[in-house]
Amino acid sequence: MVQKAKILLVDDRPENLLALEAILSALDQTLVRASSGEEALKALLTDDFAVILLDVQMPGMDGFETAAHIKRRERTRDIPIIFLTAINHGPHHTFRGYAAGAVDYISKPFDPWVLRAKVSVFVDLYMKNCQLKEQAALLRLQLEGGGRGGAVEGKESAGLLAELSARLAAVEEQAEALSKQLDDDAADAAAVATAAHLERKLTGLRRALDALEPGTGTTSSVSSPS
Repeated sequence: MVQKAKILLVDDRPENLLALEAILSALDQTLVRASSGEEALKALLTDDFAVILLDVQMPGMDGFETAAHIKRRERTRDIPIIFLTAINHGPHHTFRGYAAGAVDYISKPFDPWVLRAKVSVFVDLYMKNCQLKEQAALLRLQLEGGGRGGAVEGKESAGLLAELSARLAAVEEQAEALSKQLDDDAADAAAVATAAHLERKLTGLRRALDALEPGTGTTSSVSSPS
C-alpha cells in the first residue's frame, strides 16, 4: 500500500521553511526540512521524495549546485525540482535554473495557491507511479509462478489475478482523471510528459495481465513491464 509522499523543502532561512510547511500542510504529505544543499543531499541518500522545493540563494552550496548533484545521481535524477528564488535576474537566470534540471522556477513572493497546486500535481504523479510499481511487482510474482508451474490455473492464481486486475483498474481510473486535470489546467510540459509515460506503462501492464487470463495462453511469452 502506498504511504504518504515525502516532499523535500530546502532553504537556509527557518522562517521560509516554516512558511512552506504552512502552505503545503493541506496536502497531508510528509514534509522534510533541509537547511542547506549538503543537508538535502544527505536526506536524498536514504529517502525517496515526490518533489523537491529548492531555494536558489543559499550560502555555500547554492541551489544550482545542489540540483546538479541531484541530477548526477541515478537514484535521484528523476525527482522533480521546483526552484524558489527571491531575486529575479532575468531570462538568463531562469534559463540557468531549467538547465540545472528544474521543472519549474517560481519567484518570491509567490501565490500560495499556485505553489500548492504545482506541488500537488507531482505528488499525484508520484503516488500513481508507486501504485504502478506495486502492481508490476505482483504481476512479476505471478509470471514467475506461472513459469514454474506451466499455465496459470488454480484458485490461488485466479484470486491473485482478480485482485491485481481490480487494483490496476483503480490506478487506470485515477491516472485518466489526472491526465484530464493536467489538460484542463494547461500544466507544465514536464508534468504532462510524466503523466503520458505513466499511461504507457499502465497500458503495458494491462496487456501483460490480460495475457495471464485463462484461455489466452500461458505466461511463457509474457514479460513484465519495466
